[in-house]
Amino acid sequence: MARIPAFLRDAAIASACSLLAGANTAQAATYGAGIENSQWYLSESVFECTLVHQVPGYGRAVFRHRAGESLSFFLESETPVMRPGRGMLIVEAPSWRPGTAPRSLGRVNVDDSRRPVSLDSRLAMTLVQGLLEGMDPTVTRESWYDGSPVRVKVSNINFAGQFSGYRSCTSGLLPVNYDQVKRSRIPFSSGSTSLSAADRELLDNIVAYVQADSTVERIFVDGHTDSSGSRIDNRALSEERANVVADYLIEEGIDADMVTVRAHGDQYQVSRRPADNRRTTIRLQREGERPDLQQASGYNAATPNT
Repeated sequence: MARIPAFLRDAAIASACSLLAGANTAQAATYGAGIENSQWYLSESVFECTLVHQVPGYGRAVFRHRAGESLSFFLESETPVMRPGRGMLIVEAPSWRPGTAPRSLGRVNVDDSRRPVSLDSRLAMTLVQGLLEGMDPTVTRESWYDGSPVRVKVSNINFAGQFSGYRSCTSGLLPVNYDQVKRSRIPFSSGSTSLSAADRELLDNIVAYVQADSTVERIFVDGHTDSSGSRIDNRALSEERANVVADYLIEEGIDADMVTVRAHGDQYQVSRRPADNRRTTIRLQREGERPDLQQASGYNAATPNT
């Protein structure tokens, strides 16, 4: 099958953008805020910075930046409006700026979840740039019900001021979020109990997070070894490995009463590769979360964190 030349493909996309941008309400159902009701709301903490925009009749448009991650963007709606498939994403001028050509950002996936459109950091930053330029990002897709076009428009009105606050918020984010540190692993060389610079950086991030999140009530530190050597020696080595991690956490400011140290020797192998089994794991427990193990001895309750 012959390939379409790039210049013809780009021309077709530009033409489609112009048609979509020029569609009136008789041709497409458009959801979007006007000058009088376009608002952006900033929510900020050391855990997350979010910019939320209400899209009347549809739901919300959200820029989200979690600690330890990059900026993302999603549309959120309680009721499915767009049919799952591939939608068109463009950045277009608002109605009071006629004559400015829309710019295509390509196709995006639309699914049937509460967040039908989710964009990665690159596209999210492209949307931010468009909003700062006074343009309106718009997603167009067939209607869930009758196949007619549906347009969800994100308004640029009042965005710039809140984005300035968002940038200040991101400078104070923690280096990691809970999902990134709730289960962590420190590897060890054969017979070793030494921490590397990378290990200390990971533990420093855990300390920073725990000190900021008052809902973390327990830290379980579990030492393990490979199966070489005697059971008695392995148990002692696993205890040393767990203690060196626990001691570091406590020295850096974690309350010792929060830390539970457990030594398992070679009892819980996770791989046939010895290197995978020489480890200490750290698991955070928040209030209300059920612990994997109720006590340090009596391991039949559940398999410890691996």
